[in-house]
Amino acid sequence: MSQMHTWKRFGLFSLLGLVLTWLVSCGSPVPTNNQSADGNQVVEFWTMQLSPEFDTYFNQLITEFEKENPGIKVQWVDVPWAEMERKVLTTLSASAADAPDVINLNPGFASQLAERGAWMNLDEKLPADVRSLYLPNIWKASSLDGKTFGLPWYLTTRVAIYNTDILKQAGITKPPATYAELAQVAKQVKAKTGKYAFFTTVVPGDSGELMESFVQMGVPLVDESGKAAFNTPQGKEVFQYWVNLYKEGLMPKEVLTEGHRHAIDLYQRGDTAVLASGAEFLRTIATNAPTVAKASASAPQITGETGKKNVAVMNLVIPQDTNVPDAALKFAQYVTNDKNQLAFAKAANVLPSTLKALEDSYFSAEPANATPIDKARVISAKQMKDAEVLVPAMKNVKQLQKVLYDNLQAAMLGQKTVDQAIADAANEWNQQS
Repeated sequence: MSQMHTWKRFGLFSLLGLVLTWLVSCGSPVPTNNQSADGNQVVEFWTMQLSPEFDTYFNQLITEFEKENPGIKVQWVDVPWAEMERKVLTTLSASAADAPDVINLNPGFASQLAERGAWMNLDEKLPADVRSLYLPNIWKASSLDGKTFGLPWYLTTRVAIYNTDILKQAGITKPPATYAELAQVAKQVKAKTGKYAFFTTVVPGDSGELMESFVQMGVPLVDESGKAAFNTPQGKEVFQYWVNLYKEGLMPKEVLTEGHRHAIDLYQRGDTAVLASGAEFLRTIATNAPTVAKASASAPQITGETGKKNVAVMNLVIPQDTNVPDAALKFAQYVTNDKNQLAFAKAANVLPSTLKALEDSYFSAEPANATPIDKARVISAKQMKDAEVLVPAMKNVKQLQKVLYDNLQAAMLGQKTVDQAIADAANEWNQQS
């Protein structure tokens, strides 16, 4: 997601607060009928920035669904990534007539509204045999307080895309596999080439990659009661790790002001050696930076002593107040079944969230004359045995990220010692949680 300016982030969270208040105080909107002129039920389906690239896939999917389910029509609306959260918030606060019936979101944002009961409780609608179709760890990603609010859809797990030319110039024969190795590579790349090894943003509200590094390095973010669990000697080591890299000039200064989009720009310009991204992004590199693409290869995701790997989840949620609950659930299950997940994963170069689809040989065997994208896909899929949502759905997770990043920035700039920064972060979180 592209970086939002501070005032935009403030506006979004203010709007979220208003919507959450509305959900509690106003109850359900006045119901209307989702019906077409010919009497069919209409399911409005929102996706996040998947058009026009996947128009053929979704048009065919919808046509097949409507043939198999007479009396139900699907209206597909694709929403730009940067507009989705605001559009969902404003629409849910309007009326059932304006709200979609099935929405493509991610668990992090969806959980903020799940706190207030905005979504259908799927545990009350789906039997255990349906739940068993999906990867267990991925199913948990769309649960909050023991209630399931979303159906898993497609997945991405980061790989380390690296520039073989830059590493060769630095005298490095293999890409870093751990954060400890990354620190050494960063020193060598800077000394030999003058370039940076990588870019990881510390901008609150942007990528959670740095926050996830705590978990990968064995530091839990919160305890069972939701209080800070990172104010420990091991947590201090993680703070110190990132502060040292910044102060030693091994991270660009823009990590304090620019989001993950800048990491992509730097890599495509040939200014960084390693990019943490999904395998699907190799297509974009090939289009935007052919020279860099030719020098690019993939390796498993950089991690800590735990060996844990990140996976990002896209899910489908159904508003609690939909006027077509049965039709909406039937369509959401259709989109996420084995057959359709496998087809979409192949089309989009992502991973499916059902056990059967992920077992397909497409994800385990490289074809003859495998391309860099093929190789990255197999690496990505193999990581799923160690992959999990490192920062699961929890209340006020965005605020937790802000507290951590704000204090980490202060330590990087020398405004606080590491001890003070981590203590302040823990105190600020505990006062809010």
